[in-house]
Amino acid sequence: MAVLSMSKQEFSRLDVLLQVQSGRLRVSDACVLIGLQRRQVFRLLRGLKQDGATSLLSKRRGRPSNHRLPAAVRTLALSIVRERYSDFGPSLAAEKLAEHHGCSVSRETLRGWMIADGLWQDRRHRAPSPHQPRRRRDCLGELVQIDGSEHAWFEDRGPRCTLLAFVDDATSRLLQLRFVASESAFDYFRTTRAYLEEHGKPVAFYSDKHGIFRVNRKETAGGDGVTQFGRALLALNIDIICANSPQAKGRIERAFGTLQDRMVKELRLAGVSSITAANAWLPGFITAYNARFGRGPANAKDLHRPLAQADDLDEILAWREERTGHAQPDPALRPDDVAAGPHVAGPWLGAQEGGGRELPGRALRGSVQRSGTRFQGIRQDPNGEARSDRRQQAAIGRIGADKGTAGRLPGTAAARARCAAAAAEQPRGPGSAVEGASPTPRCCRGRGLRQRTGWRADLR
Repeated sequence: MAVLSMSKQEFSRLDVLLQVQSGRLRVSDACVLIGLQRRQVFRLLRGLKQDGATSLLSKRRGRPSNHRLPAAVRTLALSIVRERYSDFGPSLAAEKLAEHHGCSVSRETLRGWMIADGLWQDRRHRAPSPHQPRRRRDCLGELVQIDGSEHAWFEDRGPRCTLLAFVDDATSRLLQLRFVASESAFDYFRTTRAYLEEHGKPVAFYSDKHGIFRVNRKETAGGDGVTQFGRALLALNIDIICANSPQAKGRIERAFGTLQDRMVKELRLAGVSSITAANAWLPGFITAYNARFGRGPANAKDLHRPLAQADDLDEILAWREERTGHAQPDPALRPDDVAAGPHVAGPWLGAQEGGGRELPGRALRGSVQRSGTRFQGIRQDPNGEARSDRRQQAAIGRIGADKGTAGRLPGTAAARARCAAAAAEQPRGPGSAVEGASPTPRCCRGRGLRQRTGWRADLR
């Protein structure tokens, strides 16, 4: 006894026709149930009476489709994919075949060919995400998500670098991209300036809890609790919102997933292998990306505000430090000053000596490493972090106060000379100490100073 394999539609037709044969169903009702005319129903009844249920099977079963592409097209497409786009997904590979090779193959057709040839593995069904998607904002410029992604963007053709991205929440469009050596405040200043000059001021930025955007240390003393980047946004009347999880700013996280796949391959095809060349290449890629993945906003109103005359970006987007006890105005270190070298940044850094304040360590670190310069008055740790020694500066300030100076001694050598002079003034020998006086000079009582200067008073 032969076993027939029938589709759901064929089995439904068999059931209806058997009821018509037995007289339990009229032909007119069978036409409605099957969706055929009376003549076709009678043809099926005649075939069922002569050949049985086999007559209801499709005669095209087991044969190739009339609409399939020729074998030569399949061979050509797979050879090109295997040679040039072996690590491309079916969607991107189909776009490149049509754009550069004139081979128009649908995405799903190419997907089936690549799976059959072992060039692509279909993704498994993923479990539903526990994070519910957040509703998009309505207008362009209402909320802009900002973040940086460190990745091997140039693969093995160049060093690893970071891509700073500004993605609009309402449209998923890339509003600004910039390749930088590291994610620092100065690089965000430069990228934000380019964004403001091109689009205007958005209502709010949405970021993570990186130290550039918010103060994370609870033990931080002094200041108003705002970072340099936050101070600049406050002056520009732009809100900053820090997300509690990466899923909260999923729009830019998914954009980075797409960029780490597509942009890496596009940079390879374009032969770009340096940060300067990549930044010059980015505008064309942004236009193509927004045309492919961007969407229209729910509300056509653009909430970007134009820059006012009072918005001096040179003064706002600069590193500023508040100084006390000095007649000079508060200094400002701009992003281009550090990159220019010590002849520009040196006077600013020299003005900070003796102030007893922390120099911009984390934000200055990337620029100091890139420029390869060493600034006087800044100690560079093995990990490259530039910072000032506050205890040493405070000790030098006390020595200067004893000698009538303003605490501007240049460094350790001068401190050692001052301490030696103070020690020489003390009388030596038994009974020479004055009652109530300390045998150690007042400038040398700190243990940290003796350790740093390598000198210890030998007074008995």
